[in-house]
Amino acid sequence: MAGLLDGLEQFGLGNLQNANVFEDKTKKEDSSTGEATPIVIKEEDFLLDKSYACPICDAEFKCKAVKTGKAKLLGTDLDLRPRHEGIDMLKYDVILCPYCGYAALTRYYKSVTSSQGKKIKEVISKSFIGKPNDERVLYTYDDAMERHKLTLANAIVKQAKSSEKAYICLKMAWLIRGKAELMNENTPNYAQLKKEASDQEDEYLRNALEGFIAARQSEDYPMCGMDEETVDYLIAVTALHFDQFDVASKLVSTIIVSNTASPRMKDKARELKEMIIKRIKEKKGPEK
Repeated sequence: MAGLLDGLEQFGLGNLQNANVFEDKTKKEDSSTGEATPIVIKEEDFLLDKSYACPICDAEFKCKAVKTGKAKLLGTDLDLRPRHEGIDMLKYDVILCPYCGYAALTRYYKSVTSSQGKKIKEVISKSFIGKPNDERVLYTYDDAMERHKLTLANAIVKQAKSSEKAYICLKMAWLIRGKAELMNENTPNYAQLKKEASDQEDEYLRNALEGFIAARQSEDYPMCGMDEETVDYLIAVTALHFDQFDVASKLVSTIIVSNTASPRMKDKARELKEMIIKRIKEKKGPEK
């Protein structure tokens, strides 16, 4: 069974494939193959080659980014995964230096201390095999997962906050979901591939849940750009996914009675409360 960071050997970082995201657990996942050709409405029209300066090695490079205000938001999933018309913007939220291997989500790219930079140079950069002359027009879901795995590896090495690692895992779960949604039903072993994708998504969601719960107990807000009620809602939704009804119910109730939660968030919390009640009844089965 593949690990959360499976595939890093192509970058010379095979020694990090079995690294623990959170110190006291061993993570496992199923691998997913057979990506169907995405249904794309000129995805490249949403993109530009944006220039960056690496805070670790000072190299200048370009990578794909989404043009500001170009993509229309269509809505979100229950767990707040955004959906945009014509493009999955989640695929382009990693900045990766092709020279030293430093990678981070866009919001965290410049937020690296000197001591963290030293760790990255010692563990990542010295073994990294880069691809400076990347001529890809766009990123596939597999490309995006590779970049996010490097991001998670960097976060582990630099000992990032639990919230940052949890947020990376959450986005990786969303990417797997996006890839699975585009799988062609005529693909050989379609049912098996969908099951593997579902299992893999769950593994990243479990890590995200663990990380956000740990962060909630030790970190200040805003967290990953989210206020307290949004984080609590996200934890509640993910907890419900794994039938952790006590956790989900407690946090939903906290949001509903909050003096700072927005009316929209309170409405979402009430809807989630109804889903929790329904799921509990389903688990109990018909009354005798």
